[in-house]
Amino acid sequence: MMKNVLATLAVSAGTLALAAPAFAEYPERNIEGIIQWGAGGATDNVARSLTPHVEEALGTSIVLTNRPGGTGVIGMNTVLTKPANGYTVLYGAENPQLYPIMGLADFTYDDMTPINVIGQGLVVIAAPADKEWNNFGDLLEEAQANPGTLRMGGTGAGGLPSTVLAMINSVDELDVRNVTFGGDGPGITAMLGGHIDFMPLSLAAAQEHIASGRLKGLAILTKESIEELPDVPPITESLPQIESYLPWGPFWAVAVREDTPDDIVKTLSDAYEKGVANEQFQQFLSKNGAQSLNLQGEEAEQFLNRWQSVTAWALEKAGSAKVSPEEVGIPKP
Repeated sequence: MMKNVLATLAVSAGTLALAAPAFAEYPERNIEGIIQWGAGGATDNVARSLTPHVEEALGTSIVLTNRPGGTGVIGMNTVLTKPANGYTVLYGAENPQLYPIMGLADFTYDDMTPINVIGQGLVVIAAPADKEWNNFGDLLEEAQANPGTLRMGGTGAGGLPSTVLAMINSVDELDVRNVTFGGDGPGITAMLGGHIDFMPLSLAAAQEHIASGRLKGLAILTKESIEELPDVPPITESLPQIESYLPWGPFWAVAVREDTPDDIVKTLSDAYEKGVANEQFQQFLSKNGAQSLNLQGEEAEQFLNRWQSVTAWALEKAGSAKVSPEEVGIPKP
């Protein structure tokens, strides 16, 4: 009798073992990487340069997809609507931190878990090479002589160009027509074709075009000249009043939905930390005038909150915020 009971238990245990799902270690399949800006822009360039090193650390492929539109809202919303299982990650820029004050969306990076704040870039105001301007002061002079006629490339409300324009207009007057594109890349293409007159850009997107002579740099959004573009003057030479906003620049980050399990977040964080630290990627950042940050966890959250505070209140001062930062709970810096 006892033998029969034991035999029955053994069969039952074996059946349960076969029926129970195997808990494979993450990741067991490819990961989708959503880039919230278009091909050829700074965020796209950073994502595609970094990802191979992260794939090596994870042991799986990350399939990159560009989802531009709405100043990055479409790409971020895509990630927020996918399951919180670590198989969809956002490659984003700084724009989500300004969505509430620009009236674009009610979510920010606070609604996600930051995996890595990769680095921070510099901004260059660029123009087609055949423009007669030699610096930003020349552009400003023409714009003030012919208000509303020059065409500036933009990426939508809360994008890098509109933020730079707001900073400029908080200390002077630059009245231009804003032509919106889905990212740095399409804007640069339009500039090369003579369809727009100038555009504030991430140095990571513009540097090679300036170095090759296809574009010219009018100003770097810094207080001093930089090694990467020694012939391009700092903006303070033409507009010293803007110094109070400097240093300022865009950043790039990787994030997942905030309710993603902790063990998956740790796996991703470790892999992206290794990827950002990779020597080849560090050379990419340096070549493009960007500062490596490689922040995770609490340090990443502190950086995101500080950047949001400084920029949101600068836009409020310039009169460019549609909603007061105070109204949406953003503290003063």
